[in-house]
Amino acid sequence: MEESRLVVGAQTEAGNVRERNEDLVHFGPLEDPDGDTFVLAVADGMGGYDRGDVASRIAIDALLDRLGTLDTEDSALILKQAYRRANEEIYEGGVSQGEENMMGTTLVAGLLRGKELSLANVGDSRAYLLRAGGLTQVTQDHSLIAEQVRMGVLTPEEARSSQHRNIITRALGHRERVDVDVFELTLLPEDRILISTDGVHDFLSEDEIRDVLIELPPDEAPASLIERALSNGSTDNLTALCAWMAPLSVLEAPELPLDDAEPASSLLVPVLAGVALVVVVLIVIVLLLFA
Repeated sequence: MEESRLVVGAQTEAGNVRERNEDLVHFGPLEDPDGDTFVLAVADGMGGYDRGDVASRIAIDALLDRLGTLDTEDSALILKQAYRRANEEIYEGGVSQGEENMMGTTLVAGLLRGKELSLANVGDSRAYLLRAGGLTQVTQDHSLIAEQVRMGVLTPEEARSSQHRNIITRALGHRERVDVDVFELTLLPEDRILISTDGVHDFLSEDEIRDVLIELPPDEAPASLIERALSNGSTDNLTALCAWMAPLSVLEAPELPLDDAEPASSLLVPVLAGVALVVVVLIVIVLLLFA
């Protein structure tokens, strides 16, 4: 199998309506003995008196704190422990400030070791996998609308326009205990991962997302996704993180020097000569027919 290297890009912004950005994104390597562990994380905070940004920060900090001591090879266990620690801190912080100041956050986080990716999720932020031109939503939304779609009460099209699509059923900090979904993937060369908040994916079709991920590299795709979501009417904070398992043959392919490139003028001469020859032949044929 061809060797590959992870290439990552991300962007987050408040959007056109919200004054404050309560989303938070993080990506980067961990300092571990093998040197091949990478973290991807996106959180979408919520809470009274603009405390959503506090919740998302607590979640990311708790995640990185737990991942800072890799004492087991069980990535799923590490992620669950990190999520539960974050949930306790956010919940206790909310309780201490009174019910009106309760806060919470979604969190999608990935732990990549070599080609093995463990993704954990709580809430309605999402992780997608683009493989061989096909887009798959890896995570499951923890929201009222998503549950109604899974039960067949609503179609996906009806869910996209529902006024209740922002009601989530699971978040870090909402309750004393939290259930965490974990998904295990083995990434292949050319695989692309997208982690996004609902301000992005709620306003884009899967076809739009797939086209952007295929056409643009990770350092350009997040901005394009956010721009398209805003054009489609997004009123929320917006965050997109894109990762690409890029084949080394693509990354290391040398650019053709200008001196070695075939100039357009040199190609034009034989083309014109060919056209002229065809015209001459046609004239000869006509003269013979009418002679």
